[in-house]
Amino acid sequence: MSLLATHALDARYGDFQALWGVEVTLDAGETVAIIGANGAGKTTFLRSIAGVLAARPNAVMFDGRAIGGMSAHRIVALGIASVPEGRLLFPSLTVEENLLIGGHSRRKGPWTLDRLYRLFPILRERRHQLATTMSGGQQQMAAIGRALMANPRLLLCDEISLGLAPVVIRDIYAILSQIGADGTSLIVVEQDINLALKVADRIYCFQEGRVSLEGRPADIVRDDITRAYFGV
Repeated sequence: MSLLATHALDARYGDFQALWGVEVTLDAGETVAIIGANGAGKTTFLRSIAGVLAARPNAVMFDGRAIGGMSAHRIVALGIASVPEGRLLFPSLTVEENLLIGGHSRRKGPWTLDRLYRLFPILRERRHQLATTMSGGQQQMAAIGRALMANPRLLLCDEISLGLAPVVIRDIYAILSQIGADGTSLIVVEQDINLALKVADRIYCFQEGRVSLEGRPADIVRDDITRAYFGV
């Protein structure tokens, strides 16, 4: 049984339909990358899984349980945590206070403040600093750390490389690889196709709210990606 599966998942913003019958699966311990152009529905897909957008109950299954339309805080308690696009750290709180907020569900697991500080030593150094006064890369580390404090089985990462220098992106993705190696499943939304192909076990390409391509990086050729990405 897949850890996560969506079945004919639709999503709307008022009268606008953003997802059309999306079918995606994720096995335990797997990293799946979602690629596609701006407006393809990638972030909407993550929001539907995380409970930010309503969905039919059976349209999103997690560990055999229907979670579509469940409240976001209940989904976190079940073991799904998000690193949102733009990080969305609390600007009035310190780094450590932001991290501690991530553990509000009190879900048991291996991630503690001390373990996070070993993974991100710079966050220990900056723990009393207001979170949004750090560099972009350090803020991204704090956003990942905040999500890990929920001790998730599934980590949703939305455009975590956006606006960061290449050397910082390399370090961030090296950390994600460590997290995946420890057994956490990941869904990574990424516009950088080369990066997505490098880190993922499987790739899904979205186009205009639909899955246009799915497969393993080794089995996908660039012409297939171009057609799926741009519809040409």
